[in-house]
Amino acid sequence: MTGHQPSTPVVCSFSNPEELIESLAHFILKAQKESIQKKGRFTVAVSGGSLPEQLNGLIGKDGVKWDKWQVFYADERIVPLDHEDSNHALCTTQLWSKVPIPQENIHTIDPALIDAASVEPASDAEDALEEIADAYEQELIREFANKDSARFPIFDLILLGVGPDGHTCSLFPGHPLLSEDDRWVAYITDSPKPPPRRLTLTFPVLNHASRVAFVASGAGKVDTLHTVLDKPEEGLPASRVRPISPGQVYWFVDDAAAAKIEYPKTPFKL
Repeated sequence: MTGHQPSTPVVCSFSNPEELIESLAHFILKAQKESIQKKGRFTVAVSGGSLPEQLNGLIGKDGVKWDKWQVFYADERIVPLDHEDSNHALCTTQLWSKVPIPQENIHTIDPALIDAASVEPASDAEDALEEIADAYEQELIREFANKDSARFPIFDLILLGVGPDGHTCSLFPGHPLLSEDDRWVAYITDSPKPPPRRLTLTFPVLNHASRVAFVASGAGKVDTLHTVLDKPEEGLPASRVRPISPGQVYWFVDDAAAAKIEYPKTPFKL
C-alpha cells in the first residue's frame, strides 16, 4: 500500500511483572472500548507461550465485554485441542475457563481435520495441512470479509510473545515463511521447536492490524529484546512486525527484560 509507512514501536517498561499485567489489561480495555464504539465488536488474535498467563489482569475486571470479543489464534500447533501443546488448551486453562466468553466466539482450528494433518511422514500430510490452513483462512474471511478488510483482515488487536530466538507466532528466523506475502494463514512442518507442525498468521496479517502488542518479561528475554528493538536490520521475525500506518506496535516489557534496550521508552499512559 503506497503512502503507508510502517509504524515505529512504542516501548513501555514496567518495574515488575504485576504492574505490566495490570497496565496491559487497561490497554486492552481501551482498545476494546474504541473498537466496540466503532463497529460493535472486538477482533483479537492471541498466541501461546507465557502470553495467556500475562492476560490474567482481565479476569474479573469490570468493563470487559466478553460477548463482543471474536478471538482467533495467531498461531496453533497441529495437535488435538485438549493436548498439552495446544495454544487453545493453554488459553482455555489460563483465561477462557475463568471468564464468561461465549465458546462460539473462540475460533479454533477445525478439530475434524487434525488427525489427517498429523499422519507420518509429514510429506503424506501436505494436502491435509493445506486443507486445515485453508479452513482457518475461511474462518477469518467469514469474520472479516466486507467488514474491515481490504486485501488482508484488520484485527483490532493482536497479542504476541517473543521467543529467545526472536520468533513470534510460528514465524522462525531464516524460515521461507518469512517472505510469504499472499496467504493469511500458512502451515509449517519443520518448526525448530516442537511440535513441528503448526499454523500461523503471516506477516501481511500482523502488519495490517490496528494494534499489535508484544508482551515480554524476565531477564531471560534481555538479549532478545536488545536485538529485536536495537538491531532491526538483523531481521529477526519479531523485528518485522511493524504495522502500516495508522496501525501501531507496542511492547509491554518489564525492567528486567528491558535492561539492555537502548531504544527510547515511552511512559505508559492511556
